[in-house]
Amino acid sequence: MKQWIGLVARLITGGVWIVAGAIKLPDPAGSVRAVRAYDLLPESIVPTVGHLLPIVEVVVGLCLVLGLLTRSMGVISALLFVVFIIGISAAWARGLSIDCGCFGGGGLEEGASSKYPWEIARDVGLLLLSAWLVVWPRTRWSLDAVVFPPRAGEVSPGPGDGEDWDVEAQHQQDR
Repeated sequence: MKQWIGLVARLITGGVWIVAGAIKLPDPAGSVRAVRAYDLLPESIVPTVGHLLPIVEVVVGLCLVLGLLTRSMGVISALLFVVFIIGISAAWARGLSIDCGCFGGGGLEEGASSKYPWEIARDVGLLLLSAWLVVWPRTRWSLDAVVFPPRAGEVSPGPGDGEDWDVEAQHQQDR
């Protein structure tokens, strides 16, 4: 059952990352504006972060959807969500009213602070899905299973019922 939950976690989280990054890629100035609006980073690195963030989001999203390097991408995803939760919380605590820039846009926006609770809740949910993938990275329909097949004795997604099975026991049955 964990492999199916992991598949859902991968697809939801990966899909969100792909959409968020892809929306920002055509407008790098908007992404830089969004990072700048939080007023948390030194100005000297704001453009670099603003330009790289959409690329990182798309790469993490693609890897998660494909199930490639799932644990590592889960760690990166979780860390990014922690940073975003801190950023939105800091903006809220300082009375800033900015578009979070999560899906494009960014910068000052009248009444944007009313969206902060929802944005934080969404990011906490996605953080939990990312954490699931860190703890249980073996999922159904993943490239990890092809690129990094389990060794004898390791637990791997089993055939049919979605339950774990022992690879070594299966090899012995096949002989």
